[in-house]
Amino acid sequence: MDQTNCNRLKQVRAASSHAGCLLCGSQNPLSMHLNFAVDEQQVVHANFKANDELQGYQGMVHGGVICALLDSAMTHCLFNQDIEAVTGELTVKFVLPVPCRASLELRAWVEKSTNPLYFLKAELSESSRLLACAQAKFMRTK
Repeated sequence: MDQTNCNRLKQVRAASSHAGCLLCGSQNPLSMHLNFAVDEQQVVHANFKANDELQGYQGMVHGGVICALLDSAMTHCLFNQDIEAVTGELTVKFVLPVPCRASLELRAWVEKSTNPLYFLKAELSESSRLLACAQAKFMRTK
C-alpha cells in the first residue's frame, strides 16, 4: 500500500468481542496487533512484517499463519460493515513461499452478500507480488 493510498484510508474497528484475537486483539499479549484500514472501494488493507517465529519450513511462514492472516483480513471487511460473522469455509491458494522476514500487504473485499451469508476474497503480497490468496464463506452471528 503506497503513501497515496494511506492518506485515503479509514481505520476499521474490530468488534469488541474480538479484543482477545491472536491477530488483531488489543487485549491479547500474544497478538500480532494487525491494524486494518478501508479504502473508498471498501477494500480492507493491512501491512505486516513477518518474522522467524512464524516459521513452518525453514525460511518460510507457516501455512496456517498465512491462512489466519487472510481470514483476519476478510473478517475485518465485515467489521467495516458492522457485521460479526464466523468463517464457514476457507479455500487458500499458496502461490509462492512467504519469506519469514517479508514485509507483507493484505487486501480483502466482499464479493457478494446474501445475509446471513457473505462471500469474500483476500490476497497476501510482497511488493505487489502475489504470494497467497483466499476465498471464504462467512455466516453472520450478530
